[in-house]
Amino acid sequence: MSIRPVIETRRASPHIEGAGVHLHRAFGGQDPLAEDPFLLFDDFRGDRPRDYMAGFPWHPHRGIETITYVLAGTVEHGDSLGNRGILGPGSLQLMTAGRGILHQEMPKGDAMGRMHGFQLWGNLPKRLKMTDPRYQDIPGVELPERFEDDGTSIRVVIGDYRGVKSPVEGIAADPQYLDVFVPAGKRKSFKIDTRRRAFAYVFDGAASFRDAARPEGVLLEKEVAGQEVNIRDLSGNRTLVRFGAGDEVTVTAGPDGVRFLLISGAPINEPVAWAGPIVMNTEAELRQAFTELRNGTFIKPAH
Repeated sequence: MSIRPVIETRRASPHIEGAGVHLHRAFGGQDPLAEDPFLLFDDFRGDRPRDYMAGFPWHPHRGIETITYVLAGTVEHGDSLGNRGILGPGSLQLMTAGRGILHQEMPKGDAMGRMHGFQLWGNLPKRLKMTDPRYQDIPGVELPERFEDDGTSIRVVIGDYRGVKSPVEGIAADPQYLDVFVPAGKRKSFKIDTRRRAFAYVFDGAASFRDAARPEGVLLEKEVAGQEVNIRDLSGNRTLVRFGAGDEVTVTAGPDGVRFLLISGAPINEPVAWAGPIVMNTEAELRQAFTELRNGTFIKPAH
């Protein structure tokens, strides 16, 4: 087994998107190939409705797939094809923009005003850039979960984990997308295909994703469940952890446990031309897309 090294940790940065939604962006918009096949990852959460209620009014997409995972509150969506729906807590939506779609996403908090969700953009390879748009809406009750004897739980949002398989299918990036909770002080390892790029995103608690060998250096004030943890290695709330090559990711949970997303996918290895909500392979394709937006030919009839 080869443990994937941590090549970078960084806090998600605050952004305002849509009509004034306050969110945190873990990556997106700098080097479009850095996380290939993924382009962008946003964490949108808050307990003040004024920070998210204006939502993401009508806007176009082409050339990507969006993966929206809601933990609290709801997101109402609609599009130019007549699709309508509401994503509730625990639910998942996958939208293949393909050759072009106009849609809107309008978040609403729960009874206490809380809203929390994530959106991940997966790239489409050239052969699928102009495919038919489509949706997959998966209620939370249909996403399977594995519970382990030490208190660890793994929700399989997309993909397969030790024989537990998500109902989601047909995503070009073929991601493995896990929602993981590890109790305080526990050490866990997760196998990841060596051909995939991988990252973790911590959104509750803290953990070290360094080598599983006994840590050295400054320790917490007391051991956590009999395990020593290097406090300098702990990655906390809204932290992106990027991994290098290997076939296994290890994690040691901090004093309050940790909940994180563990996401991986095989690189597409194609050129990326990206402007706003449209991602193509060439600048000429981008110019064509924006010309079609201006002249009203962006939305194409079904094949």
